Amino acid sequence: MARLRDPERGCPWDVQQDFSSIAPYTIEEAYEVADAIDRKDWPHLCDELGDLLLQVVFHSQMAQEQGLFDFDDVAHAISEKMLRRHPHVFGDVSYADVDEQKRAWEAIKHAERAAKGAPHDDSVLAGVSRGQPEWQRAVKLQQRAATVGFDWPDHRPVIDKLHEELAEVAAEFDAGADPARLEDEIGDVLFVAVNLARHAKVDFARALKHANAKFERRFRRMEQLAAAAGKPLASQALVEQEALWQQAKAEER
Repeated sequence: MARLRDPERGCPWDVQQDFSSIAPYTIEEAYEVADAIDRKDWPHLCDELGDLLLQVVFHSQMAQEQGLFDFDDVAHAISEKMLRRHPHVFGDVSYADVDEQKRAWEAIKHAERAAKGAPHDDSVLAGVSRGQPEWQRAVKLQQRAATVGFDWPDHRPVIDKLHEELAEVAAEFDAGADPARLEDEIGDVLFVAVNLARHAKVDFARALKHANAKFERRFRRMEQLAAAAGKPLASQALVEQEALWQQAKAEER
């Protein structure tokens, strides 16, 4: 990576990159790792883990060039963090159960933030990272709030709340569909949908991934059916397309 970043002999593309320009690739590679695991494609997983490791090396090299830190510092920092956060493994601390261990983990993280000079924050929501997909942050916020009892008792009131929020979206459309208001109300719908998935113990991302795959599979079948009939999908009216969609669904059953 140092050679790739060399201003004189390196790769022009690599040389012109910075933390911000590489960050999207880092996120993409992490998702590629998760996809390989989901497909149980172990040779591909090995390849994708290499791609993800390259991202760590890339960021570390750019940091070293600026005198911030280097790869060794990154490895040392995570090693020290694991030692610090697992006193029950690397020290003489013991916990009664997993719940107590989780509470201790959060307490240790809180102490770490304080040691770094982070602003004092006693909120139960303190430390919920902003550097993650917003749906995932919604889950974390809901889980934290639940630790002090602010949570629905089961899925039923969550479903009621979802209907309520959908009605508010419909009302906004009826009122003229103000973009800012619609964004706010649709955000509420999505937040409640995440909450419903949490109560159902369903992984929100996995559920959406399956829905995407199902849509793609059925839509591609629609295209095949349309082509076989000699009438491209784009030339068909919506009612005809809907009939093809229903046929694709029926074939799956």
